[in-house]
Amino acid sequence: MPAPPDDGDLGATRARILDAAFRRLATEGYGALSLREIARDAGVNHALINYHFGSKDQLVIEVLDSANRRLLARQSAMYGAPLTSGQKWAQAVRFYDDDLASGFVRMQIELLAASLSHPGLRAKLTPRLVAWRRLIEKAVREAFDAYEAAGGRVPPYITAEVLGTWIGHFWVGLELIDLIDSPGERVRGRQALQAMQQLIESLDARAGRRAEKNAVGRETCDEPAATPGKRPGELPKDRRPAARARARAR
Repeated sequence: MPAPPDDGDLGATRARILDAAFRRLATEGYGALSLREIARDAGVNHALINYHFGSKDQLVIEVLDSANRRLLARQSAMYGAPLTSGQKWAQAVRFYDDDLASGFVRMQIELLAASLSHPGLRAKLTPRLVAWRRLIEKAVREAFDAYEAAGGRVPPYITAEVLGTWIGHFWVGLELIDLIDSPGERVRGRQALQAMQQLIESLDARAGRRAEKNAVGRETCDEPAATPGKRPGELPKDRRPAARARARAR
């Protein structure tokens, strides 16, 4: 009997299957996904897909997980970097363009659409979407804290959860419109991204001015109070005789 494959071979086979499934999802969609074609693309026996993943749905979820882990780590690093909120938004837009080109956006929207009529897939997909929402909410909460620390005030009804939902739903809608590829609507989407960039940069600038003003105010408060009746540069009265004595001695 042939020797069983070692862990390295199993890992390489699994990676080839995931890569082939990603490319099929990104180009043909969930509805046209064929396990036999994936096996052919990966150069493996069809039975190995069932061995590694068990089912088509588990395969596509693991394809999503594989991409999500990398992209969530990328976003977390960007949000944690010492950048302004405007710079982070600009970077997020560049990431979005990369994800459109790579096929990740198409894959994610395909799975969202398929989950509408597939409760089992929807149950597996929902926690993955929640992970993105929580990441956005954490970034918004940190931006709120920085804005308020600089003296800004956010209305109490606009919480991190509310704004995080706005942002998350905006991106999903933009992804769908970009994939439909309606030229006029895509232009509107880009205009919306640019307008948001300008809004965030204006808030960054306002927070920066407040922070500078607060710093100047603290420096003024730290200066020693002037002695009543004393001219600028004049010694206090209790030190004047000693100063005159030293002058006579010289």
